[in-house]
Amino acid sequence: MITNETFPWDGWREREAAQQPQYPDTNRLREVTSALRSRPPLVFAGEADDLRTQMASAGRGDAFILMGGDCAETFHDTTADQIRLKIQTILQMAVVLTYGASLPIIKVGRIAGQYAKPRSSDMETRDGVSLPSYRGDAVNDFAFTEEARVPDPQRLLDMYQYSASSLNLIRAFTKGGYADMRHVHAWNRGFTKNPAYARYEALAEEINRAVKFMEAAGADFEGLRVVDLYSAHEALLLEYEAAMTRVDSRGGEFYNTSGHFLWIGERTRDPEGAHVELLRKVRNPVGVKISQTATADDLKRLMDRLNPAGEPGRLTFITRMGASNIRDMLPPLLEAIKDDGRPVTWVSDPMHGNTIATASGYKTRDFDTIMDEVEGFFESHRQAGTIPGGLHIELTGDDVTEVIGGSEHLDELRLTERYETLVDPRLNHQQSLEMAFRVAELIRGF
Repeated sequence: MITNETFPWDGWREREAAQQPQYPDTNRLREVTSALRSRPPLVFAGEADDLRTQMASAGRGDAFILMGGDCAETFHDTTADQIRLKIQTILQMAVVLTYGASLPIIKVGRIAGQYAKPRSSDMETRDGVSLPSYRGDAVNDFAFTEEARVPDPQRLLDMYQYSASSLNLIRAFTKGGYADMRHVHAWNRGFTKNPAYARYEALAEEINRAVKFMEAAGADFEGLRVVDLYSAHEALLLEYEAAMTRVDSRGGEFYNTSGHFLWIGERTRDPEGAHVELLRKVRNPVGVKISQTATADDLKRLMDRLNPAGEPGRLTFITRMGASNIRDMLPPLLEAIKDDGRPVTWVSDPMHGNTIATASGYKTRDFDTIMDEVEGFFESHRQAGTIPGGLHIELTGDDVTEVIGGSEHLDELRLTERYETLVDPRLNHQQSLEMAFRVAELIRGF
């Protein structure tokens, strides 16, 4: 049982804390964090323990992780329909991957907490006017006005409320029959009727025969009807994450109750920094984003801080190196960590290393380049004799036009049709499903 006992450890405050908002009203910040400490937990210790066990399975090759959702959630789009569409997309991808991999798929959403983003610059300039950068709805507003861009502590309480609402909906959708595998597969059959995706029809038909076989055999076990969908976000805002860290009465250990899985970003992964110092105290499974700049020594220092004893499932490295770098940069790291001997779960983020800008100023990504990094991730693991444990992608259930390419050949001119992201471009519903079919083929051939 998680208690509301205050997290009594503030050692992270003595470390350098990158990417933190500069709140002008520090008294209000203290009031807000005090209020957060009295709020009920959003997730529970037992759920985090279950996910840690499953992450260990993925690290051994006995499961595969699918982690997906918005680049940055917004308060405006935290609606039942938006959440349902994201869940539907993740479930559809999971059915394809389950069959293709013949493995359990661990489903984790970048949902119910991904309301803040690190930025490459503290300031944004438009037409000669400079204002603080938009850092996500948990910090300030996207509108380009001086008032909107002031960091507001009240937004931390708003993030808590929106996260709680999202988790309630997630539990209702995944436990109330909406996630039934037979329904989900029927949605995928509609996807392959599109001539653009005809190449995936054979695999879809295999899945269809498998589902029909289970129905004919009278299979109706719980695993067909309900799923576990865990929540994850970047543990960026330290005041919020510290306030949501509680004591588990079973053993007196600390758990971050803002999400099941927390990760540390590429910009905040300093082993001696505040983010690592805070998360090393909690029992949740944690991840670290790793770019092409990371060295074997960097990774070992992170292991020493976050998982010195080598507990399986505790630590995940999420690689985001870019398609042009991964085949050269990842294999030596895999070899070094294999030689170290402590278990690590490896996950590919093929999105963040492949962002480009069009001549018209749109930030986008190319689907084929994204897939090239995924393929390089699998090739690197085959070369090193290690396990590709999962996929971490930014997606939406809507038919947005933010990523170019894919079988429908979305081009730069079409970006204007439905470019809706406030930060980074996301795969749309169709592109997400296409990725699932292609990754299923990669897993089969691994």
